Amino acid sequence: MSRLDELVETLFADGDEDIRYGRVFVVSAFGGITDLLLEQKKSGNPGLFARFANEEDDHGWLDALSRVSEGMRAAHGSILSHPADQSDADDFVRDRIEGARNCLIDLQRLCSYGHFRLSQHMMLTRELLSGLGEAHSAFVATLALRREGINARFVDLSGWRDERELDLDARITDGMDDVDFDTEMPIVTGYAQCAEGLMREFDRGYSEVTFSRIAALTGAREAIIHKEFHLSSADPKLVKGDVRKLGHTNYDVADQLSNMGMEAIHPKAAKTLRQADVPLRVTNAFEPHDPGTLIDDQPAARPAAEIVTGLDVHALELFEQDMVGVKGYDASILEMLTRHQVRIVSKSSNANTITHYVDAPLRKLRRVERDLTERYPNAETRISPMAIAAVIGRDLSGLSPLSCGLRALATADIEILAAHQTTRSVDVQFVIPRESRDAAIAALHEAFISREGSVPVERKQAA
Repeated sequence: MSRLDELVETLFADGDEDIRYGRVFVVSAFGGITDLLLEQKKSGNPGLFARFANEEDDHGWLDALSRVSEGMRAAHGSILSHPADQSDADDFVRDRIEGARNCLIDLQRLCSYGHFRLSQHMMLTRELLSGLGEAHSAFVATLALRREGINARFVDLSGWRDERELDLDARITDGMDDVDFDTEMPIVTGYAQCAEGLMREFDRGYSEVTFSRIAALTGAREAIIHKEFHLSSADPKLVKGDVRKLGHTNYDVADQLSNMGMEAIHPKAAKTLRQADVPLRVTNAFEPHDPGTLIDDQPAARPAAEIVTGLDVHALELFEQDMVGVKGYDASILEMLTRHQVRIVSKSSNANTITHYVDAPLRKLRRVERDLTERYPNAETRISPMAIAAVIGRDLSGLSPLSCGLRALATADIEILAAHQTTRSVDVQFVIPRESRDAAIAALHEAFISREGSVPVERKQAA
């Protein structure tokens, strides 16, 4: 969205008038705005929401709100060239920011009475603030497109000043009810206020949930996610020259990518599209005539590795000598990880050790470690930084991916701490030292994809 000005003449304003309309664009916030509104996604540094929740310093959250306003103005100032459009966007930001400021001040005043607790309202506050970013980007996109002669229509699903309590489907239907798809191009907010509370279940993955639900409700022929890059066989920054566009894969692979923190689409959004029989396409927004990668339910034409990716994790290991033959250890660990909202990537166990490979900040894991120590005082708990490199494909059967991967990593002199493969044959994971992650991805890509090692020699000859 931050490069919207580059896309107006290509992605949106296609030269063929017959295909300019009949499309719905669901937009996310401009780059960095949601970080200012909530918190830094990668570092966790506090934004407006986190400072307001802290309650210790009123000046802190007011300053954070001012930074949001400045960030929004800078974002649309770099895109809108006409003074009238800039003025309209400034007015829009002023209205939303002042509305949010008054709402937060009123909430603080209400919670100064003993019967009300600010903590009870924080999820709704997070919903309110997150919607500001998408509303701003959708409004600005509408202005920019109208300036180019496109009949764009701002569709605000954020529930701003709307006293009705609608579920997600009703909110979408209400917003899209009178849109003329033949003559209008709806620009829709990725955040939708609804009774279910998107933030509660999906947190910052809500825009893809809104996107998929709109596709299902409108009976879309295809759902398209426009990214800044193609969905490729590996990160081109790590594997120079040999990276390939996937072209075609299925939702099973998309789920594995999501598990590795490389989301093509949120798993719940993918489920909605699958059930509605709507295929998903991931394209490079800056190459609008490239078909990108189609994701559907079709099986692979032949066994092959399709993508190699990696993720930094922590290994949470519980060793208990008395675990043998005793039930309940695994369930207790899972309960604690769930309570502390720790995401599990993979796990392994033997007679007296259970290891979960998790994607979570160390501070959360320290709390889990403390709870485990209280529950099992005789157990030994260890947290170690590691990484997982994974080879993923629709069908890896017959390719010996585990042994081939072990051989490739050993040849590259990379230490292998653990390896996992399931009977479903869609992925194989290698646990390695964190500093070896990038080298492992390059080595596995060379073995499985660059050399076409995913197709055995005898199978090639038989073909």
